Amino acid sequence: QVQLVESGGGLVQPGGSLRLSCAASGPRVDYYVIGWFRQAPGKEREGVSCISSSDDNTFYTDSVKGRFTISRDNDKKTVYLQMNNLPPEDPAVYYCAAAALGPCSFDREEYAYWGQGPPVTVSS
Repeated sequence: QVQLVESGGGLVQPGGSLRLSCAASGPRVDYYVIGWFRQAPGKEREGVSCISSSDDNTFYTDSVKGRFTISRDNDKKTVYLQMNNLPPEDPAVYYCAAAALGPCSFDREEYAYWGQGPPVTVSS
């Protein structure tokens, strides 16, 4: 079983940058697909980015391509989401999640483990 704790959020101005961290405890983080999801007020939680377990392939939802970068540090058991050029309309709460070995997916049902720490809020 893996436990996830997000950090690094805060208030950022339009066009600014922020790096979110998802620290995992338990087995090696590279055993899992790690996904970042966000939920804006009044909207459903949506997938933003994910990194696969076996080959580190990365995927992004269209609206963040070219602006967000997901990466993983296996030694630190941490996955990062670097967010650049944040537009004003991107305020949301960000969550990280872990799924068992397999390809990346933005299907929330695929993820068994979710961050249990305080949500990371990004608001510009």
